[in-house]
Amino acid sequence: MKKKILIIKFGGSSLADPGRIRRAAAMTLAARRRGWLPVSVVSAPADVTDDLLKLAALTAGGAVPPRETDALLAAGEQISAALTAMAIEAEGGRAVSLTGPQAGLRTDAAFTAAAVRAVDARRLRRELAAGRIPVVAGFQGETPAGDVATLGRGGSDFTAVALARALGAALCEFRTDVKGIYTAHPAIVPEARLIREISYAEVVALAELGTEVRQLRAVRYASRHAIPLRLRSSFHDEPGTLVTARGGGAGPSCLSLRKEGRAAFAAVIGRDLDRRPTERRALAAAAAAGLAAEPAAAARDRLVLKAAAGDGEPLLRALHAAFFGGRGH
Repeated sequence: MKKKILIIKFGGSSLADPGRIRRAAAMTLAARRRGWLPVSVVSAPADVTDDLLKLAALTAGGAVPPRETDALLAAGEQISAALTAMAIEAEGGRAVSLTGPQAGLRTDAAFTAAAVRAVDARRLRRELAAGRIPVVAGFQGETPAGDVATLGRGGSDFTAVALARALGAALCEFRTDVKGIYTAHPAIVPEARLIREISYAEVVALAELGTEVRQLRAVRYASRHAIPLRLRSSFHDEPGTLVTARGGGAGPSCLSLRKEGRAAFAAVIGRDLDRRPTERRALAAAAAAGLAAEPAAAARDRLVLKAAAGDGEPLLRALHAAFFGGRGH
């Protein structure tokens, strides 16, 4: 049976020290043993990008040319790629580190915020055919003039989905320091549960309503090209959250909270929400908790309640109890 390609993207917190890099290498090799053809995409180690920006500011006196900024910042991901490839080799695998340009990422010339224009996947396919695991430096590509350009903050996520499309990958995994997407922020709602499957549209709604999720541009690209995403931890083997067009079905799936000045906006997010019953249930939950709230926005994928800023977190907990308290996810 033909092996399927898997893109595994590791975030900076997953590569913060040699032990974590070895763990990422072991996870990549484990995927290969399970029958996948893995391609790893890596971010710069945690804090390295910020450190390089500070170094540039100190060196250039605050006036940092965009082209040279990108030439400098690209080094962060290249450090991760080389070290991860070394770790794979040390564990008995065969690997090759590649810069974004070597992996075929072609961009425009908008330094620090470049757009991917094309992906030439021939080098990657050759490496896979030769039995090597490509480890690609994310966040970067090559301009028409042959310069390196970066894709903006979180650009390694976009590198991963762009390569997934170019290679026809069966799955694109984002490995980070969280286990996936929860029904609410666990720090606010300890009972929040991991969501096993969710739709692209719901993840986009989460981002629009204030929850920090994967790079929005990457999620929208994955949705446009039907690339299945899995959000998983780099430190656990739990399956995480699968993001597809279908998601987990109709109805509420999760909650989001955003604060603006003296107001808090708590949102019920889902698919094909029945507005009036959802609104009645949400307002009843707020009233039962002794909280004053009013509808602020409604659509098929969201219902937003507005309350005083200090009532935001109690409102989120009340909504979670009302919509998810007795239901497995």
